[in-house]
Amino acid sequence: MSEVVQKSKLAKVAAGSMGTLTTQQKNEALLLMADALVTETAAIIAANAKDLQRGRELGTSASLLDRLMLNKSRIAAIAEGLRQIAELPDPVGDTLETFDRPNGLRIHKIRVPLGVIGIIYEARPNVTVDAAGLCLKTGNAVVLRGGSAALHSNEKIVEVLHGALERSAIPANALQLILNADRSSVDEMLKLNGLIDVLIPRGGHSLIQNVVNNASVPVIETGAGVCHTFIDESADLAMAIRIAINAKAQRPSVCNSMETLLVHEAFAAKHLSAVAEAFRGANVELRGDSEALALVPSMNEAVDSDWGTEYGDYILAVKVVSGLDEALEHIRTYGTMHSECIVTENAANAERFLQEVDAAAVYHNASTRFTDGFEFGFGAEIGISTQKLHARGPMGLPALTSTKYRVYGSGQIRE
Repeated sequence: MSEVVQKSKLAKVAAGSMGTLTTQQKNEALLLMADALVTETAAIIAANAKDLQRGRELGTSASLLDRLMLNKSRIAAIAEGLRQIAELPDPVGDTLETFDRPNGLRIHKIRVPLGVIGIIYEARPNVTVDAAGLCLKTGNAVVLRGGSAALHSNEKIVEVLHGALERSAIPANALQLILNADRSSVDEMLKLNGLIDVLIPRGGHSLIQNVVNNASVPVIETGAGVCHTFIDESADLAMAIRIAINAKAQRPSVCNSMETLLVHEAFAAKHLSAVAEAFRGANVELRGDSEALALVPSMNEAVDSDWGTEYGDYILAVKVVSGLDEALEHIRTYGTMHSECIVTENAANAERFLQEVDAAAVYHNASTRFTDGFEFGFGAEIGISTQKLHARGPMGLPALTSTKYRVYGSGQIRE
């Protein structure tokens, strides 16, 4: 029996008892997990150092190394995330709807756990803790398969969390980590119908598309973010620069960072040089179309592939557009239905943008970096869903539940 099957079976058995846990029991476990992470900070940092060293040897980019790196303050923040999850309302058992039928049946629709959730992700060890916390809080077992870049970090983190769970009411087997870093372990998870109830991929475009295209287990698609900011003709210059710089440079490696800046031609004629200067000050490489290059010759020339690329780095594609219609068409062509922004003082254009752009989150005069479970008030998130079924946008606790109908009768039979 493979590691994937063995651990998924253990998770399935554990999931059977998770639904009976009280909110207090689950919260106590989360707090124990948080305390354990802080107590074992030195050991986690030592394990993380092995992953960082391997990443440097393989030539991993600085932005990806930043996503991988753990230190005392980051571990403290991750632990605090678990404490915040413990404070959030528990959706399991909530009654969503109650109605009576003419034949006397009483029907209650309630929230229940999904069961076993498989998470496939890349080089962000904080996801290991966030996923564990959110899944366990909602009464789900979880099978984690992180990337090889964070293998030592994830193994130590799960070891620490298991130690905490063994002192709690949650069965330790409800949290499983796949250590086999070969792609075959991912391929195996994709077909584990009956053991894994839903898969959530978190990572780059190729990882997500592999899961979406090849899984027979239901998938919630997340993450790929070719996000745009459109600076309209009427935009306030200072606001536009502030929003655009934040959207790109505040943390470029995450999925809600801006990858393409669209600029109205009238605004560009007056202000693109000032915008470009601000990005140079933020160490962002600009790749412009021919109109942008004519206004700011110091930019590098964009090629066709730039418009659909999620850089995850200090690189930004810049396109000058004739107006809102061309901006909308560009987003329809290259967007990934994640997060899109318009900066404008024109209320009608703002409303059109918010109405017509098909994305999980659309913004007027605010940075796309706010597409985040914490920023939306959901606590830590399991990911950003870019699909339309079951969940969309930042996925907090309710997104990790399904529903069940409880039907109460007094001897009714169907004629």
